Formats: sequence, C-alpha cells, structure tokens
Amino acid sequence: SKREIKMRKLDSTKVRPLKSEQLLRIEDHDFALRPGFGGSPIPVGIDVQVESIDSISEVDMDFTMTLYLRHYWKDERLSFRSNKNKSMTFDGRLIKKIWVPDVFFVHSKRSFIHDTTVENVMLRVYPDGNVLFSLRITVSAMCFMDFSRFPLDTQNCSLELESYAYNEDDLMLYWKHGNKSLSTDEHISLSQFFIEEFSASSGLAFYSSTGWYNRLFINFALRRHIFFFVLQSYFPAMLMVMLSWVSFWIDRRAVPARVSLGITTVLTMSTIMTGVSASMPQVSYIKAVDVYLWISFLFVFLSVIEYAAVNYLTTIEERKQLKKRGKASGMYTIDAVQAMAFDGCFHDTDVDIDLTAFSDRCEENETRACAASGSNVDTARIKRKRSLKGNVGRIILQNNHVIDTYSRIIFPSVYIVFNFFYWGLYI
Repeated sequence: SKREIKMRKLDSTKVRPLKSEQLLRIEDHDFALRPGFGGSPIPVGIDVQVESIDSISEVDMDFTMTLYLRHYWKDERLSFRSNKNKSMTFDGRLIKKIWVPDVFFVHSKRSFIHDTTVENVMLRVYPDGNVLFSLRITVSAMCFMDFSRFPLDTQNCSLELESYAYNEDDLMLYWKHGNKSLSTDEHISLSQFFIEEFSASSGLAFYSSTGWYNRLFINFALRRHIFFFVLQSYFPAMLMVMLSWVSFWIDRRAVPARVSLGITTVLTMSTIMTGVSASMPQVSYIKAVDVYLWISFLFVFLSVIEYAAVNYLTTIEERKQLKKRGKASGMYTIDAVQAMAFDGCFHDTDVDIDLTAFSDRCEENETRACAASGSNVDTARIKRKRSLKGNVGRIILQNNHVIDTYSRIIFPSVYIVFNFFYWGLYI
C-alpha cells in the first residue's frame, strides 16, 4: 500500500542499497549458498601470475611468494542487462555481500592480502553472470627439502590451492588455461638459487571426515648456485689440507714449527665446519658438504698423527745409535739444540763429530793466542754458513724420516682421487 511505501522511506535505520547492488539485485538472492546449489558442482577456473619469490629459508624449510590469484566462475544471480554488453568492476566492498570461492593455501604458515593503499581486491562482473575475482597475495608455505646433496642440490617446492569447505561434489577447481594458466615475471631471481622451471598440475586430496577435494599445484624447481659455497667452504678447506702438507717438508726436529702448523690447520677446519653447520637445519642425515669437510678434516688430522709417528720413531732410532757408539752421556758431544743455537740449522752426527774434533783441537792448543783462535773460529763459522746455505735442500732431505718422504706422495695423491670421485658423484 501507499502507506507502507511511505513508512519505508521515512525509516532512517535502513541503509539504502547502492546503485550497483540494485542493478545486480543483491538483496533478491541468498548468496550464502553457492551458485546452482543442489545441482552439479560449480566449476571454478584458476590462473596465477607469480610476481616474485621473496625468500627461501633452509632453516625453516619454507618459501615466501607474492602472486596474483584470479578466480573465474559463473553466477547467474549476478547477471544484469547491458545495452553495450560491458562488464562492471568493483573493489573489495562488494565481496562480503556475494558468494566467492573459499580457496586457501595448503601447508601455508603465513599469508595476507596486500592493502596499500587500499585492499588489493578486484571483482569484475559480466552481463551473462561470469565473474572474475582477483587478489594480490603474499604467502609463506612449507617446502619439504632434502639436504643430502647440499650444496649441490636441487629443491622441488610446490604451492597447493584447495577449497576449504566445498568438496568435489560442490566445487570443481581447475586450471583455466591448462599449463598456460601459470605465468611468471621475467625478472624473478634469487641470490642462492636458479629457477629451473615453473609448472602447473592438479590432483585430488582425501580427508577421512569430509571426502575428496580438488587440489591445484604450482610446482617450481630450484637449483642452488654453488659458487658462493666454493668460496666460503670448499676452497678454504682445500687450502687448509694443502697447508697441512707443508709439515712434511719441515725438519723433523723442528717440533714447535710442525706441531703449531698441525694444530692451527685442525682448529681452522673445525671453525669452517662449525660455520657451515650453524646456517643449516639440524637434520639427522649426512649432507654432501659434511662428507667433504669431514674427509678434509681427516686429512689434516692425519698429518698431525704422521708427525707424531715420525718424532717417536726418530727418538727410538737416535737411542739405538747412541747405544752403538757408546755415547749415552758424552761430555764433548754437542747435541742438536746446541748445534741449532750455534748457526741456526740442525746438523747430523757427522757435523757433531766435526764440532767435537774442533772443540778438542781448541783444548789442545790453549797456549796459542786467543786472537788467532778467534779468527779461525770466525772463518770456520762463515764457511759452514755458506756451505749450509748452498745445501739447504740436501740437509732437509737428509733430516727427514722415510715416513715424510712417502707422505709427500701419498697424501696429495689420495686427496686428488677423493676430489675426483666426490665431484663426479654429486655433480
């Protein structure tokens, strides 16, 4: 009646529907129900444009991706008359008043819709009832990584989309344009990974309480850049192993030099291994980098053990020689330490004998002038230094144990073979 119409106009508590809502007849339908409720499942097409892959975290085993998610479906309740057959575009305010697919990201940890400067949501309705619903989303999702080949590994991650409430009897998710439904920005790049491929696939997921659901997959393969790890881990480890081999060329009696070198290389290798482990998740299996570093550490450790064996065998050999010569506590014998203090180099027994004879001659000729004796000593010392400088290589070879001689060949050869098999196996 006219009176009821007048009372409605005077009622200020009711909000007048917007012109767009009047055109779409929002109030005439119950949008709590899906389109075609009670009939066949409604098909919802999906296409995705990946804007960026923001980060890959090995410690948390996840990745963060920003993308444009677009939904396509038909809702005849939103159809309208249009003389020019043009679509209408709306922002996020209309989303809460109509039915939209409830797509969510499986295995996601955090996700949000961008809202600067306004909420990044777009709804486009066509006269025949076809709808385009677009969102700009950043999502962090789990990626089950296998680090057994780290850092020579390739990781396969996927972002999975699925309806939360509607199973396959009510809603059918599919890729709108097949494999072409997934597009990426040409400038996507990562600091530690090279993106080998992007692909789209689909499947079904079963839940014991609610049934079967359509699931869409965004698959991408990431191959790690190895150059960073070569500079930070592999190359320093190689240098430490080669530095430990210097010990084989140092005089076997130079105990402080060889022990210090061995301990330094062992501690440096331990620091490298600790640094690599600190940036990785605590997994229960052995990684490829662990194999290389532990083998390198073993080579460095064996170089220290090698000198312990050389020093022990040298001591036994000297004791046997002293017993044979009957010089267990000779008064006129100059030992190795005194010889080194005399001219800075180690001398074998023949040099000790010469020095002993020299000291005996000095005692026998005490009556001669000290000036003449001093000049003879200075002349002999200068000659000895010159001869030693010209035969440093020969003296080092004579003063090295046979174990050192074999170690100079065996250690580098075995390490080269190990590197050959290691890089051949993992690359």
